[in-house]
Amino acid sequence: MAGAIIENMSTKKLCIVGGILLVFQVVAFLVGGLIAPSPTTAVPYTSVKCIDVRKNHHKTKWLMPWGPNHCEKLKDFDEAVSRQIEANDIVFAVHIPLPTKEMSPWFQFMLFIMQLDIAFKMDNNLKENAEITLDVSLAYRDDMFDDWQEIAHAIEIRKLKCTFGSPKTLESEGRHYDCDFLPFMEIGSVAHKYYLINIRLPVNEKKGINVGIGEIKDIRLVGIHQNGGFTKVWFAMKTFLTPSILIIMVWYWRRITLMTRAPVLLEKVIFALGISMTFINIPVEWFSIGFDWTWMLLFGDIRQGIFYAMLLSFWIIFCGEHMMDQNERNRLSGYWKQVGPIAVGSFCLFIFDMCERGVQLKNPFYSIWTTEVGTELAMAFIIVAGICLCLYFLFLCFMVFQVFRNISGKQSSLPAMSKARRLHYEGLIFRFKFLMLITLACAAMTVIFFIVSQVTEGHWKWGDMTIQVNSAFFTGIYGMWNLYVFALMFLYAPSHKNYGEDQSNGDLGVNSGEELQLTTTITHVDGPTEVYKLARKEAQE
Repeated sequence: MAGAIIENMSTKKLCIVGGILLVFQVVAFLVGGLIAPSPTTAVPYTSVKCIDVRKNHHKTKWLMPWGPNHCEKLKDFDEAVSRQIEANDIVFAVHIPLPTKEMSPWFQFMLFIMQLDIAFKMDNNLKENAEITLDVSLAYRDDMFDDWQEIAHAIEIRKLKCTFGSPKTLESEGRHYDCDFLPFMEIGSVAHKYYLINIRLPVNEKKGINVGIGEIKDIRLVGIHQNGGFTKVWFAMKTFLTPSILIIMVWYWRRITLMTRAPVLLEKVIFALGISMTFINIPVEWFSIGFDWTWMLLFGDIRQGIFYAMLLSFWIIFCGEHMMDQNERNRLSGYWKQVGPIAVGSFCLFIFDMCERGVQLKNPFYSIWTTEVGTELAMAFIIVAGICLCLYFLFLCFMVFQVFRNISGKQSSLPAMSKARRLHYEGLIFRFKFLMLITLACAAMTVIFFIVSQVTEGHWKWGDMTIQVNSAFFTGIYGMWNLYVFALMFLYAPSHKNYGEDQSNGDLGVNSGEELQLTTTITHVDGPTEVYKLARKEAQE
């Protein structure tokens, strides 16, 4: 009777904890959906055509599109022809941000894409697979009257992919091609108030540079940066969640060290998962408000990669420790076939990211998508990653199904037990199933997050209320990962309670007063717990 009362209390506590975590999960979604603005903002810029006829001008002067020291402007290229101004003397200037505005470190990053307005002309046709060469420079200043300081200068090549929907006749002259957007620039911090971009299209007919690219009328840029309001909400969440996970980690590891045995594999993996979650949570981004840390985007990718690898590895080990034979359990080497591909995939992702954002630390205009080899490699990587993600999810579902089937099969031994002990084991099995379902739900939400993050952000209108969908997913999924790790360490911390029952050894050979814990992988000094014997898959089956 005492065991039944204790088990009922334990189940009640589990329901209470689950309810509290669910409330926090809903709050995490609502914070992003109702409080935070959309994660990013896109701002269109149209370049101003400036005249600069001095030799080596790109090394000595910056041309401003507007302001007290603005450049001499061209209305269009017909004016340049009438004034006999060569293409090499024309500079496309873009000031960031627009007039009367300032950039802010809260914007975190800047991403720019380029669109070219190319007109059809019979005597200046756009060749197939044409390439455009850009001589680009980026500068900054923090006061409208300071001199511009150069950040980067590069000569980049972009391949034009354009279509023309009308017949190429004299009647169609002046109509514009439909051209794809081109990757232009990405910078991992917004530490200054004003930025200036100067773009030149050098022409060299002998070398075939910028020949056969059609008649370029305008260069347009679209700048994307993180919203300052979303950044503040994101930083606040990180600042709140960091001590929460740290406290539960200390409590969890202390419970383990008080045991007379050594930590088992699942306990170590859960603790490692907590470390990787803490690594993501630590709000080092606060320093980016005061320092020009352009490597923050790359650092963020590395942190997420470590957590994803640890999360995927945990799911495999968690299911495997409920399925594997006793001889194979509690050893990481027993999972090399499943964990090995995760490690290889994570390493490939790291190399890929270094080839993109690593190079952009020195040259923000670089993009792996600008070459055929780079584009094919990137597309192949994304396709393979998507296929692997789907296969992994299916494999995880299969493993969870196997665990449920094994536990259900072992439940046939429960009727032979006394009522108190049967209730105890039924409670443990219920908690195993509950946590497996939560794991499956988290995996599904991770896949949904991956898909939604690839789709254009939007919002829902609900009466007078606007719900930012993307912001809700960002904060909700981030909160879910934290709550999941918190729940794991809370539920799987070893128990130091002894349930003394006046039992014989007839209940499947379990001695009374043995230590009971919420995991199938806890090993006593004398061997595995009886719950593991109930749940494990025997090798001979």
